[in-house]
Amino acid sequence: MSLQLYVVCALLVLTPIYAFYLPGLAPVNYCSSSDDTSKSCKTEIPLYVNRLNTEESVIPFEYHHFDFCTTDESQSPVENLGQVVFGERIRPSPYKLEFGKPVDCKPVCTKTYKGSDTDSIKKLNLLKMGMALSYQHHWILDNMPVTWCYLVNEGGKTYCSTGFPMGCQVRKEMDTCTPIVNGHSSRIGAYYLFNHVEIEITYHSGGEEEWGVAFGENGGRIISAKVKPFSIKHNDPTRPVCNSPHVEMEIPAQFDKTFNVTYTYSVKFTKNNTIKWSSRWDYILESMPQTNIQWFSILNSLVIVLFLSGMVAMILLRTLYKDIARYNQMECGEDAQEEFGWKLVHGDVFRPPRRGMLLAVFLGSGSQVFGMTLVTLAFACLGFLSPANRGALMTCALVAWVLLGAAAGYVSARIYKSFGGRRWKSNILLTSMVCPGLVFGLFFIMNLVLWGKGSSASVPFSTLLALLALWFGVSVPLTFIGAYFGFRKRILDHPVRTNQIPRQIPEQSLYTQPVPGIIMGGVLPFGCIFIQLFFILNSLWSSQMYYMFGFLFLVFVILVITCSETTILLCYFHLCAEDYHWWWRAFLSSGSTAGYLFIYCCHYFVTKLNIEDAASTFLYFGYTLIMVFLFFLLTGTIGFMACFWFVRKIYSVVKVD
Repeated sequence: MSLQLYVVCALLVLTPIYAFYLPGLAPVNYCSSSDDTSKSCKTEIPLYVNRLNTEESVIPFEYHHFDFCTTDESQSPVENLGQVVFGERIRPSPYKLEFGKPVDCKPVCTKTYKGSDTDSIKKLNLLKMGMALSYQHHWILDNMPVTWCYLVNEGGKTYCSTGFPMGCQVRKEMDTCTPIVNGHSSRIGAYYLFNHVEIEITYHSGGEEEWGVAFGENGGRIISAKVKPFSIKHNDPTRPVCNSPHVEMEIPAQFDKTFNVTYTYSVKFTKNNTIKWSSRWDYILESMPQTNIQWFSILNSLVIVLFLSGMVAMILLRTLYKDIARYNQMECGEDAQEEFGWKLVHGDVFRPPRRGMLLAVFLGSGSQVFGMTLVTLAFACLGFLSPANRGALMTCALVAWVLLGAAAGYVSARIYKSFGGRRWKSNILLTSMVCPGLVFGLFFIMNLVLWGKGSSASVPFSTLLALLALWFGVSVPLTFIGAYFGFRKRILDHPVRTNQIPRQIPEQSLYTQPVPGIIMGGVLPFGCIFIQLFFILNSLWSSQMYYMFGFLFLVFVILVITCSETTILLCYFHLCAEDYHWWWRAFLSSGSTAGYLFIYCCHYFVTKLNIEDAASTFLYFGYTLIMVFLFFLLTGTIGFMACFWFVRKIYSVVKVD
């Protein structure tokens, strides 16, 4: 046996290992046109523009929605399903960059506005609206975000944002649009458009020894692209001057004749061989202070899990063990009348619940959401869904949800059959239609609002048809297949028989009544995840990058354990109080975590966001309802399955006459 082990180890050592890159994530080698000695390098650096968004509104807009310089958009990159659903709209920019070739104050285009032209006034008002709401550009260069780095405190800490503002509005006295417009007096209400950008591209020149590619002296791989926006008034559009000191480009409140805005840019290249291409995302991610708080969140959650595990262990190893031993020592006759506690309801504990069809449908959809979450987090932890792979996270989630329709049908059919249900056609149709239909209905209503606002986040009609095709063409048939196998399986044999006449439930104390128990059931699971929720909501609504998928996977495992243990504890207490209505209560106890999630989302809306318009408020709470509903299905299913296993286990180890 040891010889075989040595042979296997030797083969593993001798076997060549080949590295690979994910599609779209492979490094690109650049070289200047004068040193183009290899066909494996490129000279032109494409710069792409993405949608503009802001924290003060949920409605993003495409780049050409505002009156900026544009180019032919027919060569736009093909976006995947996740990018389209998330509202990303990547378009080619009019800024031309060539590797190793610096640019000094090069004009892009000049926009002319006439005071007597209604269309000109409308375009300027749209620019003012964007500056007033702090809309930000999002540019992409070499599959990396073009960052805007600035100091955030007196200690000199630098924060690198993945977006930069399109302009600023002076809202109060002594406000000079810092850190962009400095040292100039500004009047309250003035709008300054950032029409000039300085782009600094840093590259690493590894060469043939490091990468196996030779591309001359002035070549390499790009490791960062940083931008500094400025507001500059160019008197002569044909010969712009960008050196300081300069006068800011102020958008006039009123003008009679013509008003010109010239857009310019400068580019410089910097060599840096200390930072490797594989570490080029670090400066963006490290500027986000998340790691220490994430560890605090994990430790906080682990303390809760250890506390709950101790409680469950005490019940299982002491109280429950003594109950089982005492019940099994009872003999038939007069001792049988001394039954008490959870054994007393053995004849009713597996009585089918009311609205069992709906419960089975929820459990089937919850199993589908659980599988989707688990698969997506697994791929994210393996690095397949990194921030560089745009839209991959949502694409993976949608594909996983569609393919797991078979799991939804199977679980729903098995549970419904155990309730003694016979309307299998209704069960299959409801499982495949109710929960996905509710989510799609909310999504469609919000998409209508985005269509009306002309937002880039609105999903095109063709994409909606593609989503419907995935739903009805793939998910629904898989649900039918899963339900077919579920109904063909034998009915679940319960460990005890159910009496024909239901037992009367005694009057319950306050903490064993349904509503208080359901409310208490979601407190501890929510306490394990609420810190992680802050970063997730920041990534959704504040344009911050979320990359700590390892932490998220740990928190997900802790959530599963906490929901299971909390539901088992509450179920045991209710059974001891001779209340055998545990089916729906087990689902709702852990599912109530979603209620606390909704409250936290409301708190985040009030305290962290500056949204005021009605459309953005409606969209925020619409998307929040979708997230809360899916989380309700997820946590409710986890709690129910744990409680279902627990109840079957304890009643299978006691002797029942």
